[in-house]
Amino acid sequence: MTAELPLAVLGECVADAFVTEPRSSGGAAPAPLALDVFPGGGPANTAVALARLGTPTRFLGRLSHDVFGRLFASRLAESGVDLGHAVRAASEPSTLAVADLAEDGSADYSFHAQRTADWQWTDAELTAATADPVACLHTGSLALVRQPGAAAVERLLADIRERATVSVDPNVRPLLVEPADYRAALPRWCAAADILRLSDDDLAHLRPGATPEEGADAFHADGVPLVVVTLGAEGVLASLDGMRVRVPTPPTPVVDTVGAGDSFMAGFLHALRTAGALGGRLDGLTGQQVTEALEFGVRVAAAVVSVRGANPPWAADLAAD
Repeated sequence: MTAELPLAVLGECVADAFVTEPRSSGGAAPAPLALDVFPGGGPANTAVALARLGTPTRFLGRLSHDVFGRLFASRLAESGVDLGHAVRAASEPSTLAVADLAEDGSADYSFHAQRTADWQWTDAELTAATADPVACLHTGSLALVRQPGAAAVERLLADIRERATVSVDPNVRPLLVEPADYRAALPRWCAAADILRLSDDDLAHLRPGATPEEGADAFHADGVPLVVVTLGAEGVLASLDGMRVRVPTPPTPVVDTVGAGDSFMAGFLHALRTAGALGGRLDGLTGQQVTEALEFGVRVAAAVVSVRGANPPWAADLAAD
């Protein structure tokens, strides 16, 4: 039964390095700039959050053998993620993102991602990684736009949608990839996907000037039945073939917003799987199921923004709230 199958998350791991302002050393030499490094990356964050919530989760990634790759593997495994279908990259380094946090908790990134392990997917690797059945494949972020692997990932979507629900999160990164490249590819992603999740910032890049409702209608026209737009403090909008659902964001003290959208999506997919809605084309999905999944997703995201970095809650943490 599809309700018993795991979810697969395909994409990158990124070492998130947070800048710590140097303190005066009191000597002639300048104080060094310190970095606190945490394992991150949108797809990896989503996989960790799903597994911690209790959803059987496979991570389909290319893990480097360097110090960051070992950090990624440890975090994923310790969270309960199945790494049996991941690729161990022998020679390529890991991707690094340096985050400078503003007072409101938002992050400004610089990326170090040239020729790193995450973007080197081949058709043969992806065929092997997805040979076993899954209820849903969630992917997106840079894995869908960084070459040479992006083309292979797109070909996978066309194949796997015959046997699983497909979920896509563009997670636009304009510092690494021109938004025009996302806009050119988005109609193809919508044609392959059952679920499209994007933030209000993503929407501004992909459909400049469009409201969330207008954006959702455009994405429906390209073929995706369920569109979810997260709006930060304003909550979240879902559109199921034009039927709108809005859910507010619970009042939450914000430490930083790193991983909030990724964790929201994990909560949303976890709730849909619990409802038995994944495994096909969402034909039987109801407005009530969408609403309940949104409500659970914003609870998970609220737990993440209240702590530093992308540290999703465990199911027991939410049960204790």
